[in-house]
Amino acid sequence: MVSVTFTNPEYLWFLVMLPVLVAAHFFILRHTKRKALKFANFVVLKRATGQKYITKNYTILVLRLCIVLCAVLAVSQTIIWYEGETNENEYVIALDTSASMAAKDFQPTRMAAAISYAKEFVEVLDRNTRVGLVSFSGVTFIEQPLTNDKKDLRDSLDDFEISAAGTDIPGATITSTNLLINAEKGRAVILITDGSNTIETFHSKSLQRATQYAKINRVKIHTIGVGTDTNAPIGYLPTYYNVSATYNDENLQYISNATGGDHYRAFSEEELAAAYKDIQSAEKTSTLKLDTTPGLMLITLILILVEWILLSTRFRMLP
Repeated sequence: MVSVTFTNPEYLWFLVMLPVLVAAHFFILRHTKRKALKFANFVVLKRATGQKYITKNYTILVLRLCIVLCAVLAVSQTIIWYEGETNENEYVIALDTSASMAAKDFQPTRMAAAISYAKEFVEVLDRNTRVGLVSFSGVTFIEQPLTNDKKDLRDSLDDFEISAAGTDIPGATITSTNLLINAEKGRAVILITDGSNTIETFHSKSLQRATQYAKINRVKIHTIGVGTDTNAPIGYLPTYYNVSATYNDENLQYISNATGGDHYRAFSEEELAAAYKDIQSAEKTSTLKLDTTPGLMLITLILILVEWILLSTRFRMLP
């Protein structure tokens, strides 16, 4: 699937010059023809000089239309998006740090297990692959901008801490997408959470809007649901509080399906490890970006040169 976007769409208004240019061309042609017909010996003059004084100059018209079109598309910064086979991505790992991630259905906790395997994921990536880190609970934080420094990534992962706040999955989705907006490779987010989106209670349809934002920006979101179907006790709370974490798979399936990513259900550490490994190793289709601006500028200059050569040779008017 191929689609086209424009970084500066306001410049597309200059395309109205195309019909104006066509109209001006034929108006000037008619005016020139009228002047030429005033010469009684026009046919004799044409035979003597070998010049074709009355010509529609379609070649020049087409060249000028192409010059204007390419120039307008260039300044509009035309971007072509296409689906291509690649395993070269830039990643953002978005990790849920809400209270439910302290549940002990993983050892020692859901979050500790997710961090441990995130470190392994980072280690096996190509050294030129950039990774960003995002933590989210009630508020989303950028823990590490895109970098290929694995030591910085490991250190940042060690600094993740559980928060007592709720879970804002839409906020994490938007922040992760923003980190990848200028990525030249494939754009992929690994969203690790138990799927409970508590922010939806206060902002209706926030998850759908955030997912649509990621889709518009060609960001593929892989979701890893960490937890079990049964309620699990939260580690840092005494058992007599009788508070447990829940698991919601529906939200995660919706996000991955809408953005073209994969969804993984990690009910054990083995499944969690397998999810990371599959994301890293599988060569998959990604939406890739092609900036046509340099090519369009080059074509514009070449066409201007061709027009100048033609006007100086074949279509040269006698002085």
